[in-house]
Amino acid sequence: MKPEFVIRNSWYVAGLSAEFPKETLSGHVIAKRPIVMWRTKEGEVVAHDDRCAHKRFPLSKGRLMPDGTLECAYHGLRYNSAGRCVAIPSQPDGPIPSQARVGSFPVKEQDGLVWIWPGDPAGAVTRLPPRLPEVGDEGYESIVVGPMKVPANYVLLVENLLDITHFYPLHDGNIGDEANSRIPAEIEEGEEDGNRYVMSIRKTSNYTQPPYLVDWFHFDDVDRHHTHCMMSPAITRVVMRNSPTGKLVPHTQAREYPGNLLPSDNERGYVLVHTHTPVDEKNHVWRVIVNCPADHMSKGDPKVSTARRVAEMFPEVAGEDLWALEQQQGMFEYPDEDYSEVFLKPDLALRRARKIFADLQREEEAGAKAHAAE
Repeated sequence: MKPEFVIRNSWYVAGLSAEFPKETLSGHVIAKRPIVMWRTKEGEVVAHDDRCAHKRFPLSKGRLMPDGTLECAYHGLRYNSAGRCVAIPSQPDGPIPSQARVGSFPVKEQDGLVWIWPGDPAGAVTRLPPRLPEVGDEGYESIVVGPMKVPANYVLLVENLLDITHFYPLHDGNIGDEANSRIPAEIEEGEEDGNRYVMSIRKTSNYTQPPYLVDWFHFDDVDRHHTHCMMSPAITRVVMRNSPTGKLVPHTQAREYPGNLLPSDNERGYVLVHTHTPVDEKNHVWRVIVNCPADHMSKGDPKVSTARRVAEMFPEVAGEDLWALEQQQGMFEYPDEDYSEVFLKPDLALRRARKIFADLQREEEAGAKAHAAE
């Protein structure tokens, strides 16, 4: 399966709540949909088609008026927060055509993030955005790396995150080494809030940490529990728990990582929330939200918190991934001809992720055909 598509029927991260101050327009392209968004005077974030119903001018280049309406910068048509045109300067006595409105997109705000559903609005009630309790939790310090523009299909990033055997050689010397590639992986699959998920689980004992992980988490030789979970097409959540050899406390559920179960003395780690928001088939936006216990300091610089230290050093790691993803994407420009992709044993999680994407794509195509036939 070539990554030549985007799933529209999904909740995606449009940005952090802090990126949407009141009465400020912002333009986005999400899943090939041009979208204008703003937070109203009342504090609600709304999202509409960014094309004026008159001449397709981008409404995000317009302005918000004192009465809360959005004025197009080209001919002055004004739209309310529901997307309906309420004034046309060139025909002040009306009538306003009934088709003078712009489409709206479902929006939800939770866990410090603004989520948008760019697909069929009827499908938005069938799923919920994944919960990310660490983001904004006072027990954690949360710092964002990005947004980063990635010139590659977002499925390639999901596969990159689920399979960490690329830590050697791509990240050798910072977060990876050859021993990491030999850690066996288990997978867990299921569904939560309407979202199918797949998670890789890697457990190892008496593992000598690469340099960056010692810098962040103090311990040279550890027992480690490491999970990568694609929670939906929009989110991959990574949880790493490290303890000195023989001191790692098992958790009853691999997906749970509440702060009150993280001992400060014998266990260190992080929760990385990766958001991957598609722009189109060949581009996406990537954010990494670093979450570490608020009272943890780094070893590399004891005056700097672990979360801030990870956020400062992570762009180097991300840069290596960005390079690899761009190289991969470029190879899809060539016809397969006699090329055949080989799958290895550690690829099981990413193959299951591909199936989830393929199933979602088929569902969308079937829905589109059904609408067209009506």
